[in-house]
Amino acid sequence: MSDGGIIVLDGNTLRSLHVSLPEDRVTLTGAQVLDFAESEASQSLFGISLPPHLKSSALRRINIDGVDDDTSFRRTELSREEASRKLSDYLSAIADVLKDNPLVVSILDGNTLRMFLEDEDDFAMIAENLFTDLDTEDKGKISKSEIRNAVVHMGVEMGVPPLEEFPLLNDILKKHEEEEGELGQSQFAELLQPILQELADALAKKHVAFIHKIKIVNGSEIRKVLADEKKLNDVIAKALHGKHKNDQKCTEIIRDFLEKNGKELGLPPSEANEAVILLYDAVFTDIDSGKDVSLDEDESRKLVREILENFAEQLEANPVYCDLDG
Repeated sequence: MSDGGIIVLDGNTLRSLHVSLPEDRVTLTGAQVLDFAESEASQSLFGISLPPHLKSSALRRINIDGVDDDTSFRRTELSREEASRKLSDYLSAIADVLKDNPLVVSILDGNTLRMFLEDEDDFAMIAENLFTDLDTEDKGKISKSEIRNAVVHMGVEMGVPPLEEFPLLNDILKKHEEEEGELGQSQFAELLQPILQELADALAKKHVAFIHKIKIVNGSEIRKVLADEKKLNDVIAKALHGKHKNDQKCTEIIRDFLEKNGKELGLPPSEANEAVILLYDAVFTDIDSGKDVSLDEDESRKLVREILENFAEQLEANPVYCDLDG
């Protein structure tokens, strides 16, 4: 699998996972069941460490909510039948959480680095760009110690894992930082090449799964609102009876409300990126632009529901990726 690209983990692989408890165990503690489930899930998801928010959300779905519940369940002795059932429930819950909030990962296995190293022109360009970025005083020389910053600066997009995710990178860099001094551009390239080669070889032996800080908005949260009559009625009331100009059309009132409050309903932030602007335009273009504030209460309520259903359909067909660092 080539690194640098992204993979979406939406729980599908877990749904087809067939897991059995160790044959030699008649009883297990809750802690053993949870640890076993998390280990199996991790292996199925390219070896990622399950994020704490994912585990806590999944536990809540199987009625283990909060520190007290968690501690109590972990200490509980379970029969093999009870343990098997809880194992299945927990894995299904993890899959459900991932369906609602998929993870976006890159698998770093050295392939991208090898591609750069095998193409002399590509490597020369990368080395030149890195050197120029580090040569802030435009002296044509940089400290040898800057090689660490150069490699880290390449980032996941170029196949380099963060130091905290791959401690072996630190060992590789240390081997090449023993001598002090300055480097010209050609010397810098000569030093960079074996470091990247060694890193590529190390990643080939031990892949790194990097979780991006990206949220995929796929309409699942809006569908939950649509399925909950009380929540839906609350949204409709707020959308229709908030402050607005007297001459505004009903669709304009609803759009203003959703652009300001849509994130709470599971819509992507209206300012996130161009894809979100296009999403809003697509949804409201499909709605009769002639509808205005003269609509009666029932018609207005139907309009809000129609718009939310349209958003859910659009997002299911074309999910929006939002950078959580943005």
